[in-house]
Amino acid sequence: MKRILCILSLLFFITACDDGNLTVDVIDFTEVTAQKCSDKDVIYKVKDAEMLFIEIPASTFEENETLVGAPIEVSINATNKVTYRKYDGSVSSSNICPTIPDATPNLVEQWNATSGIIQITSTAIKSTNATDNSTRIIGYTYNIVFKNITFQKPTGPQVYETFIFGNYATTVSPLAFGFNEEVDKSACSTKIYDFSGSEVFTLDVADYATLFANEVTTTPRTALISSTNKLSYRLYSGTITNDYYCATTIPTTPTLLQQWNAIDGIEATSGIIEVSTTTLTTTTYQHTIRLKKVTLKKENSSFSLGDDYLFGTLITN
Repeated sequence: MKRILCILSLLFFITACDDGNLTVDVIDFTEVTAQKCSDKDVIYKVKDAEMLFIEIPASTFEENETLVGAPIEVSINATNKVTYRKYDGSVSSSNICPTIPDATPNLVEQWNATSGIIQITSTAIKSTNATDNSTRIIGYTYNIVFKNITFQKPTGPQVYETFIFGNYATTVSPLAFGFNEEVDKSACSTKIYDFSGSEVFTLDVADYATLFANEVTTTPRTALISSTNKLSYRLYSGTITNDYYCATTIPTTPTLLQQWNAIDGIEATSGIIEVSTTTLTTTTYQHTIRLKKVTLKKENSSFSLGDDYLFGTLITN
């Protein structure tokens, strides 16, 4: 009896292994560059007669770095879709991006993801000025991985615990920083502003009277960026002036688009405000403000103003 049971078990195991629904097909797009359709939120990869694409809102790809071990996570559902297709000939963007895609080559097989998580890890792409070591953010790279994804194939489901989609890169316009050399003290406070169209650079120091004393310096006066000595860059939707900040109620327009705040300084190392004072006339003084190794940050992203950045010159009487 035991022998019969063993034979039956062996036959069942062999039959189960030969089940067509358990056939595993290998798809791999890790070496293929991801592209995005210009007129719709589709990120796709093409390899010969195969295509893998994600339909996902563009807002998912925030212009911000993710923290280590804390990727963006979205569920695969009716809004966030993952699809694999196989054709009978070489395919291109014409088979996915137009409102009415090309009819050829013919689609021979399609897998639709029915569940899983899309993980997105974001890293800033920066350009570096070799002369002053300043950096600017020019784009972001998004590393995309599918976790516990289930594809529904014509022959049945196929599950991947981890499926690497790969990198998708975007570009952003670097902040203009089109400021003039001369800066102004606010008409309603001790803040110092530099305006340039929709941009404004603001220096707000706790001890204004000492840092900008009307006395010629032999060595620069210094202060560290801190909670009381603040530096911020703001970008608005329209032209900005001192009147905006001096209004009793902050105007509703223009609207703030971006704000970058300087991170706290370290003595003799970084985040240093340096002021040198000379005379223009017997009653007029010129204060030259330089920023040494200052870094600006917005959420998790940051860039450096470099070793020595001229904030501007302030004229006082």
